[in-house]
Amino acid sequence: MLGTLKLQQLRYVLAVVDGGSFQVAAKQLHRTQPALSLGIKELEQRLGGDIFEKSGGIRLTPFGQQCVSRFRELLGVHERVVQDLDDIVNRRSGRVTVVTAPSVARRYMPRVLNHFLREHPGLEVVLHDGPSEVVADMVRTGEVEFGVSALWGESSDLDFQPLFEDEVGVVCHQTHPLADANSLRWPDLRGQTLIRNGTSRLLEDTPIADLLAESRIYISEMISIIAMLETGTAYTTLPRLAFEEGYASLRFIPLLQPAIARSVGIITQRGVSPTPAAREVMSLLRQVIEI
Repeated sequence: MLGTLKLQQLRYVLAVVDGGSFQVAAKQLHRTQPALSLGIKELEQRLGGDIFEKSGGIRLTPFGQQCVSRFRELLGVHERVVQDLDDIVNRRSGRVTVVTAPSVARRYMPRVLNHFLREHPGLEVVLHDGPSEVVADMVRTGEVEFGVSALWGESSDLDFQPLFEDEVGVVCHQTHPLADANSLRWPDLRGQTLIRNGTSRLLEDTPIADLLAESRIYISEMISIIAMLETGTAYTTLPRLAFEEGYASLRFIPLLQPAIARSVGIITQRGVSPTPAAREVMSLLRQVIEI
């Protein structure tokens, strides 16, 4: 077998061919002529044939003519690969796939995406959004590099880096009996109609878990929850970030005694290192949240 070729020796040959002499090539490569000659001789011994004729100036042998075109091709591929790697390392190209909770996608990701459009024109960001279970599953299966959401329960194959605490409050229509309060205590909610949703699990194992048992309505989709709230007959509990402030007729009222919050953070596969571009997205997301 041929074995490993030294790329520098291939460059020596091409420099001699392109420069027309060993002297020009040595000067161009900042090498001495003896070093250049020795490198080419070692290459010829490895290949088992002469590249240059032994007399009559710089002339390629028939074997050398066959080799030179392949040397150019090999070095071209090498340079392209090195450039691609450099672009990836320096976040000039590549793709980052992310999945976040809808509330995170709505509140924070536009600023992150606008930054990348401006600062990294060669980088592509693919953003998915979904409930926390979907976020965890997409990270777990490797469909995305990382996710941003709450992580329900312990997971042996996922790592969680907290970003912020998201307080839970009451959301109701401005005509609802609870709407005039600036803050609420959990006992204030008794006797009112509660709409349970995907985040209601935050109330489990708390002193007011019995409110869930009394609820007769569960709605999973936010659009349907909003439609029911608009009737003014019921309320729901939501983390503040999940409350869509664009609805002027709805109010978010903080809940006290006891205060309950969900932890939102970055979810990654345990033991899998993110790409430099993904780390850049994570870093920027932290900056945007701290603003």
